[in-house]
Amino acid sequence: MGIVGVTFLDGVRRVNRAPAILIGVWLLTCAVTLPLALAMRAMIVEHLGSSLAADAAANGVNYEWMQEFADQATGIGVTFKPTIIGFAAVVDNMSAFMDNSSRPIVIVCAGGAYIALWIFLAGGIIDRYARDRALHAHGFFAACGVFFFRFLRLAVVQWLVYAFLFGAMHGWLFDRLYARMTRDVTSERTAFFARVALYLVFGVLVAGCNLVFDYTKVRAVVEDRRSMLGAVNAALQFIQRNYAAAVALYALDFAAFLAVIAAYAMVAPSAGGAGAMVWAAFTIGQLYVLARLWVKLVFWSSETALFQQRLAHAGYVARPEPTWPDSPAAESIS
Repeated sequence: MGIVGVTFLDGVRRVNRAPAILIGVWLLTCAVTLPLALAMRAMIVEHLGSSLAADAAANGVNYEWMQEFADQATGIGVTFKPTIIGFAAVVDNMSAFMDNSSRPIVIVCAGGAYIALWIFLAGGIIDRYARDRALHAHGFFAACGVFFFRFLRLAVVQWLVYAFLFGAMHGWLFDRLYARMTRDVTSERTAFFARVALYLVFGVLVAGCNLVFDYTKVRAVVEDRRSMLGAVNAALQFIQRNYAAAVALYALDFAAFLAVIAAYAMVAPSAGGAGAMVWAAFTIGQLYVLARLWVKLVFWSSETALFQQRLAHAGYVARPEPTWPDSPAAESIS
């Protein structure tokens, strides 16, 4: 096994040694999505009432009623359609991401709140994986607090970069360039492969930016950097000097992501069913969410392991570990 494979397994080990982080981010995900689910439930109950359609919906999916509901719904209700069921939801989200499709404002607001919570937790998560030992609550949240405002500044840079990618670059690729490439094309297959090629180009650009910002966070935490622009520059230098290993590790992490999606595609629940089948479908869905979150954490932990392996050593973090009651949390309580 090559050095990249060993580093990936080291990242997996670090994530598995801190199960509380995985459970915590899963609970966080549930906390953000539960209000939306309850709001959707209330809208469905109000629309169905005690009608015959309610009985049909309880026994399976009534596509005609779903269409009728979506036509009159507002807010989050417009998302209630067959594409939210099982693996179709994964495909729909990927399609919306690559095509830069808009979502209802309530979804955008919930997504913004979720991202803000991840920005807060990112410093503590990476700090825990970098030290590779238990920090306890005071150490974890002290790191979260230290890096929260630094990562907020980094988020501004990220927003500008991704706004350019999903705005100007996306429009140029899929509106202008695609139109030129398919102007005289008579075969739908050729047009399809041209669009797939542009998806790959756009995906590589997004992945490249994601790689840079991941190592920016890693260098900021491990080296206790205060300047986020300096951390971005340091991340670019690290990737340039360790290009093969950094890209290969990212590809291995991405392969784990694809494996999770492939596994879910094979076991994802289909439409219909009631009683125990509903709970089984719910359980499978939550296991998929856990697996996706696990992969996201492995990205950070394996990249942290690679950085420490090349420029430091395992467990090295420049910032001193807070010791209770001398941590910032204790100071704020007093």
